[in-house]
Amino acid sequence: MATVRSFLRREPVLLVSLLAAAVSCFFVPPDGTYLGYLDFRTLALLYALMTVVAGLRGAGVFASLAHSLCIRARSTRAIGIMLVCLSFFSSMLITNDVALLTFVPFSVVVLGMADRRQDLIRIVVLQTVAANLGSMLTPVGNPQNLYLYSYYNFTFGQFLAVTFPVWLLSLALVLAGCLTLSASPLSSFLGEEPGIDRRLLRIYLLLFLVCLLTVVKVLSWPLMLAAVLIVLLLFDRKILLKADFMLLLTFVAFFIFAGNLARIDTVNRLLKGLLAGREYLMGLLASQVISNVPAALLLSGFTDQARALLLGVDVGGLGTPIASLASLISLKLYSHSEHAHTGRFLGEFTLVNLLLLLLLSAFQAVLQ
Repeated sequence: MATVRSFLRREPVLLVSLLAAAVSCFFVPPDGTYLGYLDFRTLALLYALMTVVAGLRGAGVFASLAHSLCIRARSTRAIGIMLVCLSFFSSMLITNDVALLTFVPFSVVVLGMADRRQDLIRIVVLQTVAANLGSMLTPVGNPQNLYLYSYYNFTFGQFLAVTFPVWLLSLALVLAGCLTLSASPLSSFLGEEPGIDRRLLRIYLLLFLVCLLTVVKVLSWPLMLAAVLIVLLLFDRKILLKADFMLLLTFVAFFIFAGNLARIDTVNRLLKGLLAGREYLMGLLASQVISNVPAALLLSGFTDQARALLLGVDVGGLGTPIASLASLISLKLYSHSEHAHTGRFLGEFTLVNLLLLLLLSAFQAVLQ
C-alpha cells in the first residue's frame, strides 16, 4: 500500500487521465477508431527527445555549463541572473522540466555553499517561471507545444510568429524580477569543473539534430525513431529506459479521452460552444486545474483557433503549482533542500506567477 500511495502522489495527472479514459470508454465502447486517436508522430518525437536530452545530461553537458558560468559570478544577483537565464534559454531546447531538474539542484548547492539560503526561494521561483516561459518559444520546449505544433500542422515560422512576442516580453519580465535579488558580494568554491564525455556528446548532438530535422518536417518520424533506437542500442542502450514513460502513457490516455468526447454529440457541441471565442481563456483556466499538457490535449479537438489555444496553455503554465508539471518539480526539489520553508516558497511562487499571468494576459489582449 505504501508503494501504491507513493505512486499516486508522484503521478496524479496520470491517474486522472487513466480514470477519464476508462469512464469515456463506457460511453464509446472500444473499436477500430481508437487507433486513429493516437498521434504517433508526437509520441515518437517526445520519446526520442526525452532519451536524447537524458543522454546529454548524462554526458555532463549541463552541469559543466552551469559550473563554467556561475564560477564567474561575484554577487548573489549575478549568480541569480546566470541560473535564471540558464533555465530560460535551455528550456527552449531541453524542455522546461529537464531545465529545472538540472539547474535547481545546482542553485541549492551554490547558495548553500555561499551561505545565501535566504535568496534561494526567490531564485528557484524565478527559475521556475523562466523555464515555463522560455520553453514556449519552440515546438520542442515543452510537451504541449510539440503536440499542438503537430496537431495544427504549424510551419516552424508560423509557430515562432505566435510565440515570439509573448516570449520576448516574458524575458524582459523575468530579467526585471532578477533585479530584486540582493547585490551583496558572493564567494563560494564550486570545486573542479565537471567533466564531459565527449564521445557521448558527439553522439547525442547528432541525434538531437535528427530530432530537430523531424520537428521541422525534413525527416519522417519513423526514420527518426529508427535512427535513435539503432544508435542507442549500439552505443548507450541504458538511456532507452530513461524516458518518462508515465508522461507518454498520460498522452495516450488523454488521446483516448479526448477522442471519445469528440464522438459524444452533446459533449462535442458543449465544448465547442464554450471554446468559441474563448480559446485563450479556456486554455488558461483549464491549465490551472488539470495542468497545461492535458488541457492542450483535451481542448485541441474542439477548436481550430490554434494561436489562441497555444498561448492559452503556454501562459496557463503560470498560476497554480499544478498548472505546469515542471513547477511541481521545483517545489519538490526545494522542499527537500536543507532549511526549506515550503510555506514561504508557495506564497512567493503564487504571487510571482499571478503577477506574470496578469501582465502577459493583458499583453495578449492588446495583441488580439
